[in-house]
Amino acid sequence: MTTGGPRILQIPEGDNRERKVCPECGFIDYENPKVVVGSVVTSGERILLCRRAIDPRKGYWTIPAGYLELHESTEDGARREAQEEASATIEIDGILAVYTIPRISQVQLIYRARLVSEIAPGPESLEVKLFRWDEIPWRDLAFPSVHWSLRQFREASESGDWRARTNPPEGL
Repeated sequence: MTTGGPRILQIPEGDNRERKVCPECGFIDYENPKVVVGSVVTSGERILLCRRAIDPRKGYWTIPAGYLELHESTEDGARREAQEEASATIEIDGILAVYTIPRISQVQLIYRARLVSEIAPGPESLEVKLFRWDEIPWRDLAFPSVHWSLRQFREASESGDWRARTNPPEGL
């Protein structure tokens, strides 16, 4: 008789941390970080931002990004998120950054991309807009990683150094 799967916290043999384990069959539920994919999308000198229609941070601006789906490449995920959030077709130019955010168990892969279509709000966006650098609503950006990616994109654009970035030092 099955009673619901993994439910006991214990350190499995050969492991070094507690996991949820099923006492009947021994199945171990490995909880791992979520992968987020997104992109800094440009059209000329302007950057695409989406105003969130969902929580967390509903009403705040973000780059098109979201969770990677099963059986999906990270590039395909970034393209899908741009389509879902901004009805945008994009061409990916390369990786911009890989951020690790342990407090929320996320790894974020952020690409740099070019817009190749018109834009319109998708179901997760209240509005979408192309901003010039001096128009970006900095105080209304949804997440620290949005700040990081925008600033690092500008830094890379100005320097011509497109090596992938990582978490910036505190205070960026």
